Amino acid sequence: MPDKDSSIVKRIVKVTVTVFFLLALFFVPAGTLNWPEAWLFLFLYFLYVGVGMIWLKKNDPDLLKERMSTKKGVKGWDKKIMLVFTLLLIILLAVTGLDAVRFRWSQMPFALKALGFLGFIPSMVLIFWVMTENTYLSRMVRIQKDRGQKVCTTGPYKYVRHPMYVGVILFILCLPLSLDSFYALIPSSIIAILFITVPHLKIKPYIKSYLVT
Repeated sequence: MPDKDSSIVKRIVKVTVTVFFLLALFFVPAGTLNWPEAWLFLFLYFLYVGVGMIWLKKNDPDLLKERMSTKKGVKGWDKKIMLVFTLLLIILLAVTGLDAVRFRWSQMPFALKALGFLGFIPSMVLIFWVMTENTYLSRMVRIQKDRGQKVCTTGPYKYVRHPMYVGVILFILCLPLSLDSFYALIPSSIIAILFITVPHLKIKPYIKSYLVT
């Protein structure tokens, strides 16, 4: 029981820190809390994440545990890639706040802003679909021997090798549009290119290590 209570406390602390960190990334560069688009985005994002976690806890608790923790066996190169992605994401959010609110370097037409918010729908639907089909959907690449990992070929995996990346790319490209920043399209495009090119660089060593096990 103490171990279970400790685990719950750690998750609550982790979620709380993540929430405040995201709020800081949005509103500190903006210099104000008066940013309706950001509040709308955050509401939709946290609602989506909350519903996803509830679904996983009920239907696939092992996947929820896998995604909420970092276990042994994660590839070193994948850690570096995640670090680069995290830094680019921080830059993206900072540029968005500086551009859209503090300095207003650019103006996004309402039609593009609406398109950005609408684009979140297929992105989130695809990501959720991936989670329902692939119980081995770890945040980082690792061979999950402890869970008897198998290659997923159902659902969206019948059509594309990395459907999760497709959903994330669409999400990242819609973010600057919805939050009213043309300049933020620069780091978001770099992130998209990273997600497109990296699988081709890492797929061979990943498949090799997978086949060996």
